[in-house]
Parts: sequence; C-alpha cells; structure tokens
Amino acid sequence: MVSRDSQFSRDRKALRDTRPDGSSPENKLESKLAHESKLADHSDQKSDRHQIALNPAEEGVPLVERSHSWQVAPNLFTSFRYAWAGISYAFTTQRNFRVHTGLGIVAIVLCWALQVSTVEIAVICLTIGAVLVMEILNTALESLVDLTVGQTYHDLAKVAKDCAAGAVLMAAIVALLIAALIFVPPLWDGLRDNLHNYIV
Repeated sequence: MVSRDSQFSRDRKALRDTRPDGSSPENKLESKLAHESKLADHSDQKSDRHQIALNPAEEGVPLVERSHSWQVAPNLFTSFRYAWAGISYAFTTQRNFRVHTGLGIVAIVLCWALQVSTVEIAVICLTIGAVLVMEILNTALESLVDLTVGQTYHDLAKVAKDCAAGAVLMAAIVALLIAALIFVPPLWDGLRDNLHNYIV
C-alpha cells in the first residue's frame, strides 16, 4: 500500500516537470523531433521535385561530372581549343551557319574578281564576321534556353529564341544591303561594257 507522503511527492514532481502550457518535457521533445522530421521530409520531397524539373538527364541528356568545369582555362591554347569546339559545333549542327559561311566565301571571291578597294574588302569582312558571330550567339542562346526549360513550353523561352533569330535576320539583311552597295556598281559597269563591246 502506498503512503500518502510518497504519493504527494510523486504528484509534486510531476507538477514541477509540467510546462505552463500543460505539456511535459518528454512530450515537448517528442513533438519537436516529430516536427523536425516532418520538415526534413518536406525539404527532401521539394529537393527531389527541383532535381526532377531541372535534371537534363530526364530529357535524354547525359550528365557528366567535370572537376574543372568552373575554372578558367589553364592556358591560351586550351581557350582556343574551347572556342574552336564552339565554332565546329555551330558549323556541324546549324544549317544557317553553313549557308552564311558559303555566302561569305562567295563575297570574298567577288571582292577578288571585281577588284574592289581595300576599304570595301574590310567592310565585307566585318559584315561577314558580324553575321557569323550573331549566328553563333543565337546557337548558344537556344542551347541555354533548351537547357533551362527542357521539353516544356514557356512564352519567355519563345521570346528569347525569336529575338535571337530576329537579330541574325537583321544582321543578314544589313549584310545583303552592304554587298549590294559594294558589288552592284562594278557588276553593272562590267555588264554595260560587255554589252557595248558586243553591239560594236
């Protein structure tokens, strides 16, 4: 049989260990641990959803771990090698880049055949370079947008791609106007002289 004194001491101990809100420390600790566990599970689920949304491997692009991805190229030769890899990628994968390259070669041959001035040759070379640079930038931006949105559709992604394509088109139109201003006069003079000689 339990004495009244021992029962009283146990009740006082329980009262002393009870919080003002009526919960005991053990219950408080268990509730805190349960809350932290629930937050951790929610964070893991959110992280998994984030990885699924941004993981290129889900879209068929293999992920490759590179230890030097975020470092500056160790020497100038490596920098040129990376740059040449970008140019090669644009040439092999982008039809418009190959078309612009071919038209640029034709323009340089016309410069030699028509014997235009050195300044005009410089203007033609600058124009060709500007169009090719715009095409490479367009390719880079399209790749970046595809990496970001994957196979999903987004209005801003469409705007980015359309603006980049529009920049290439504008550069190409300006290049055609410059080529017309430089090549048409000597071509017209040559054609007129040939017609005159044929008539005479």
